[in-house]
Amino acid sequence: MLKRKMHQAAMASTLAVLFLAASCNSKTAQTAEAGGGAMPAMPVKIRIAVPVAVPDYTEYLSTLISRSASVLQPDVEGQLVKVNVKSGDRVKKGDLLFQIDPVRQTASLNSYEANVRTKKANLELAQKELERRKSLFAAGVISKQDLDQAQTAYDAAVGDLGSVEAVVKEQKVQLTYYNYLAPADGIIGEVQVRAGDRITPTTVLTTLDSQRDLEAYIGIPAEKAAQIHQGSQVQLLDASGKASDTVSVSYISPRVDTATQLLLIKADVPNASGKYKNEEQVRVNVIWSNAPQPMIPVLAVTRLGGQFFGFIAEPSGKDFIARQKALELGPIVGNDYVVHSGIKAGDRIIIGGTQVLADGMKVLPSE
Repeated sequence: MLKRKMHQAAMASTLAVLFLAASCNSKTAQTAEAGGGAMPAMPVKIRIAVPVAVPDYTEYLSTLISRSASVLQPDVEGQLVKVNVKSGDRVKKGDLLFQIDPVRQTASLNSYEANVRTKKANLELAQKELERRKSLFAAGVISKQDLDQAQTAYDAAVGDLGSVEAVVKEQKVQLTYYNYLAPADGIIGEVQVRAGDRITPTTVLTTLDSQRDLEAYIGIPAEKAAQIHQGSQVQLLDASGKASDTVSVSYISPRVDTATQLLLIKADVPNASGKYKNEEQVRVNVIWSNAPQPMIPVLAVTRLGGQFFGFIAEPSGKDFIARQKALELGPIVGNDYVVHSGIKAGDRIIIGGTQVLADGMKVLPSE
C-alpha cells in the first residue's frame, strides 16, 4: 500500500515537470515569434582604418667599401732601410713612410752627371771648331763642305748633351721614389714589410685609408629590380636593429650577376666621424616605397592554410555584418601589420571578439 502511494506521488511530480517545461517552451516560441526569429547582433570593438606612411622594406646584409682606401706599393726595387710607421698611425700627405736604400740609384745618377760634363766639354769644343771654320770659310781658305762638317759635328754635340741631360732629370725623379711619401691623409693599415726586406714594385707595403668616403654594396634579388631607382632610401641598422643612418641609392648595376642572380646597388655613406670601417658588414633596410597604407592590429589577424584573414564591420541596410577579408600583409610596425591589400582606408576593422565571428554574422560595432 505504501509502495503504491509513493509510485503515484512520483508520477504526479513527473507530470508537473513536463507541464512546466511545455509552458516555458511555449513562451519562448511566442517570444521568438514576436521578435521575428532573428539572432541579436554581437557587440564588437572596431577601429577605423587610417592610412599611415609606413615604409615597405626588406632587410639585407651590406658590405661597406672605402672609395679612398689604397694599397701602397713601391715604384722602385731595392732594400728597405727604414720603416717610419706602424699599423694604426695617422699620417698626413707628404709624410715619409718608408725609405729604400738609394746607393745604387745615386751612383747611377752620378755617372750620368759625369757624362753630362763630358758632353758639355764636347759641345764647347765643337762650338769653337765651328767658329774657327766659319772664319776660314769667310777668308776663302776652306770649302763649304768643311764648314758643313763642322756644323754637323756641333749639332750632334748639342743633341748628345740634351739626351744625357734628359736622362739625368729622369734619374733625379727616380731617386725621389726611394723616399716613399704618404699620398694622402689617412690611417695606416697592416705594415707587411720590415727594415732589411728586399722589395720590388709588386711588394705590398701597407694600406692607407681615410675612412671618409664609403659605399654600401648591396645585392638584391633580380625580381626586385623594377622597384629600385636612384635616390631610393636605404637605412643602416645598428646592433639593436634600429635605423641609425639613412642614405640614398647612387648606383644600380646594368646587369645581374649570372652566378647569384643578384643585382648590385650602391649607396654613398658619409663617414666623417669614422663611425664605420672599411669592409665592415652591416644590416640595411632597402625601402621600396613609403606610400600611406592602412594598419591592422596583430591580434585581429587570423591565419588559415597559410592565408591571413581579418574582419571588417560592413554596412547592411541599417545594420552591420561581419565580413571576412583575405589580407596581404607587410611588416609589423609596433603592434600592427601593414596591410598591402584586403582593407582600405575608412573600413571598420573589427579588433575584438574575432574568434567567435563568422562571415555574414550581424554585429554591433563600437569604437
